[in-house]
Amino acid sequence: MGLPKGPEGQGLPEVETREDEEQNVKLTEILELLVAAGYFRARIKGLSPFDKVVGGMTWCITTCNFDIDVDLLFQENSTIGQKIALSEKIVSVLPRMKCPHQLEPHQIQGMDFIHIFPVVQWLVKRAIETKEEMGDYIRSYSISQFQKTYSLPEDDDFVKRKEKAIKTVVDLSDVYKPRRKYRRQQGAGELLDEESRVHATLLEYGRRYGFSRQSKTEKAEDKKTTLPAGLSAAERADAQEEDELQAVEEQRIQSLMTKMTAMANEESRLTASSVGQIVGLCSAEIKQIVSEYAEKLKSYSERLDKEQAALEKIESKADPNILQNLRALVAMNENLKSQEQEFKAHCREEMTRLQQEIENLKAERVPAGDEKTLSSGDPHGALTPVMTHNEDLDKRYNMEKEKLYKIRLLQARRNREIAILHRKIDEVPSRAELIQYQKRFIELYRQISAVHKETKQFFTLYNTLDDKKVYLEKEISLLNSIHENFSQAMASPATRDQFLRQMEQIVEGIKQSRMKMEKKKQENKMRRDQLNDQYLELLEKQRLYFKTVKEFKEEGRKNEVLLSKVKAKAS
Repeated sequence: MGLPKGPEGQGLPEVETREDEEQNVKLTEILELLVAAGYFRARIKGLSPFDKVVGGMTWCITTCNFDIDVDLLFQENSTIGQKIALSEKIVSVLPRMKCPHQLEPHQIQGMDFIHIFPVVQWLVKRAIETKEEMGDYIRSYSISQFQKTYSLPEDDDFVKRKEKAIKTVVDLSDVYKPRRKYRRQQGAGELLDEESRVHATLLEYGRRYGFSRQSKTEKAEDKKTTLPAGLSAAERADAQEEDELQAVEEQRIQSLMTKMTAMANEESRLTASSVGQIVGLCSAEIKQIVSEYAEKLKSYSERLDKEQAALEKIESKADPNILQNLRALVAMNENLKSQEQEFKAHCREEMTRLQQEIENLKAERVPAGDEKTLSSGDPHGALTPVMTHNEDLDKRYNMEKEKLYKIRLLQARRNREIAILHRKIDEVPSRAELIQYQKRFIELYRQISAVHKETKQFFTLYNTLDDKKVYLEKEISLLNSIHENFSQAMASPATRDQFLRQMEQIVEGIKQSRMKMEKKKQENKMRRDQLNDQYLELLEKQRLYFKTVKEFKEEGRKNEVLLSKVKAKAS
């Protein structure tokens, strides 16, 4: 059809605008998700969309306790090779996290936000769940770390009261501890069974243990009461047996008591008056402590309220920005003071170490013979070897210093050469980068071909409509001329014959034009059939190529398996 003869086609800009709008909408949704999850670096306007999205994905991955070897804080606006490497690291971590969505490195590097959005959505959900799970643990860990260094006033008060309470408990335990009241006589026989020994030991400390725990009056009342008439003979026998056992136990206790003597130390006994006196002293002391604590608490609360009111009054008068800067400067001052103290301590340690080294060097420089010479009383003769030794050391030091300077120059030159070679090596793309380049070129080629095909269709449509317009204009002009000349042509037979001949010529011209168009249509149809045949042949070759590649990969895998077996047998 040829080139278009009117305005240019307008399909391409509309398609590109629609795709950009979809990508921008997904990018906005991704950034909103990241900000809502807590990654506020996505709000920085100076960062590129790649840095924002990749930084958010990296933050989500690290929040989920997965390691990833990236450093986004100091590598902004990276080259395409660095972007590809970074995308591959992120994609390699996603299968370990069991991400249900598939993502390729070239989609991240090409900023295909439509495919990135579900992955980011899943990562944000996973990060929020991880933060909820680890929140209590981190909070308890931070509280424990705080308590190791600092303490609250309530804790200090508790420690003070704890010491006094422990002392009181120890005193009470000393007062109320078991005290021996009886002791077995020396002439008493040795107890053979373990139960008797246990009873004897308990009786020494005033404790009784046995079947009978009732007093004598209760026993008398029990004897006075008659058994009910409804009890059976078995129940009466059980009651009688229990009375017998109690009587036996009482006799055994009495026999054990006859073999014991009371303790002569009366100071070990604790009377009721002494117990009351101890409790009274403790209660008076407790009341005094409580009153003192209440007074101190009241005075401290009033002082704190006054100081708080004065501070709020000063803060209301002051400028908030100046106050915030002042607080930052105070914190910085405290930090600098602590650093200064640490630096001074470090300097003292370093000075002590250097002084010790100087003393050691002095001791090493003075030989044993020189010490004898110095002690003999000839100072000049003793100092001469020392001075010579010092001069030799200075010369050796200067020589070693020059040698070190030359070595450093050589090292700097080698480092510069290594950096140049490393830069040249980095300029050559690796296999992974070439594969990414190839994928990107293929995607760009497909996009270009799609746009080209659409543009070509618009060209064809435009040319067809333009030809249709030309033919319609010719038809309209022909009909108008026929309409205008028809009345004159019908006036006389000669003009009518001439008019009919002209009409026949016009019809003949239209038939010839129609035949030309039919011929052109047949030629285009034949050309289309030929191209279709060529396309089918190419498809067949492509299928054969893919089949061959698949077979080649299978053979390569078999070859690797056989090689590994051969190496295993050889080893």
